[in-house]
Amino acid sequence: MTEVTHQISEVQRRVGGRTLAQGEARTMTISRSYDTTVEDLWDACTRPERIARWFSPVTGDLRPGGRFQIEGNAGGTVERCEPPHGFDATWEYGGNASWIEVRLNPQPNGRALLELEHIAHVDDKIWAEFGPGAVGIGWDLGLLGLARYLSSGQAFGPKQGPAWLASADGKLFVSLSGQRWRDANVAAGVSRAEADAAAERCAAAYGGG
Repeated sequence: MTEVTHQISEVQRRVGGRTLAQGEARTMTISRSYDTTVEDLWDACTRPERIARWFSPVTGDLRPGGRFQIEGNAGGTVERCEPPHGFDATWEYGGNASWIEVRLNPQPNGRALLELEHIAHVDDKIWAEFGPGAVGIGWDLGLLGLARYLSSGQAFGPKQGPAWLASADGKLFVSLSGQRWRDANVAAGVSRAEADAAAERCAAAYGGG
């Protein structure tokens, strides 16, 4: 349990908004520092054989303009790639299209900071029903997998994830993540009642309701 609360506290979460050419959008930003260099972090986030160790297998062309597909998850198009500082891509899943922007920056203590912003239209049906936790909990799990992989070299991908999610630690992690995203939603100006209702629906979708 101590590891779960530590992993949750290592992550910063923020909910906001942005004006796009396509209209108004909601944003959720998640960030965490890792005990590695920016170059190694970039490699872990962009080399397919390493991505599969902590997230899920990915296929396709991971270059600007290339299409990619994450096994059992989203696909999309790489729109920008500036190694080792960041990349942008569309995020297409279940008939919904959104965007991700990933930024990597060195820190004074020799660590590296990963910041991921997920951007969705204000009328995105998933966000409207489940709040930022709909994608936020998944990204929390991704950053957890990355932390475990970078610290130990051990895989924490789709083969290991389901069993861990069914454990007491896994259920606690999802619950705490959902609470933190609910709080970030309230901090962004959403009413407590609306944020609570969305968080409850999200928890139920993850099997915690």
